Amino acid sequence: MTESSSTQSRDDSLRVLYNGSCPICSKEIEHYQRYSEGEGLPIAYDDLMTEAREGWTIDENSAAKALRVRRGDQVLVGVDAFLALWEALPRYRLLARLVRLPVVFTLARWVYDWVLAPVLFWLHSRRQGRRA
Repeated sequence: MTESSSTQSRDDSLRVLYNGSCPICSKEIEHYQRYSEGEGLPIAYDDLMTEAREGWTIDENSAAKALRVRRGDQVLVGVDAFLALWEALPRYRLLARLVRLPVVFTLARWVYDWVLAPVLFWLHSRRQGRRA
């Protein structure tokens, strides 16, 4: 799944928009961030719960529903976003190739879109409700 964006850069560097208030999401993204920084990879990480989200022109609830990765002039969402991130991380390229296999890709997208992302968003909504 992709979204178009008129404010995106034209290079192949990646920008990741993730939910830093989600303990599961932030733990995983922090791992990728430490790895990519250690390797000197051109990947930026934006926590949607900070002012960094403003550069994405997306509201908090929409952003919290799925991982997003900006690559060049496109925004990838969900499993496609994970694949772009994994392909940019040498240690995860084999995983990306495996998930790109047709049957695995279909299953991964279904599980992410219909189980994981909705559950994580529901938990996010509960956390936000407690803060209000």
